[in-house]
Amino acid sequence: MKFPNENILELYTKKIYLRNKNNNFMKTVSLKIDDSIFGETESILSRIKIPRNRYINEAIEYYNRLQKRQILEKRLKSDSDLVKKDSLSVLKDFERIDYVD
Repeated sequence: MKFPNENILELYTKKIYLRNKNNNFMKTVSLKIDDSIFGETESILSRIKIPRNRYINEAIEYYNRLQKRQILEKRLKSDSDLVKKDSLSVLKDFERIDYVD
């Protein structure tokens, strides 16, 4: 293959796309971890024999589920407080009604 200019080196690269277990594209994230957390993680990984990437993915997935539960809990508590106030208001209205026997 002849190049138009011998001094130019053309590089061709192939893009590699990784897919996770759900057949979705995976994203690359740069992460800074405290030394103590990193050391503890490495110690655990050497015992359980799973890749660091898989371990971090599972940890984030677990934490996301936890956060979603906490968000739902707050919303349910808020909704429950609104219903409670309405229920008390309706109860007071009923108490004011004179019942005829």
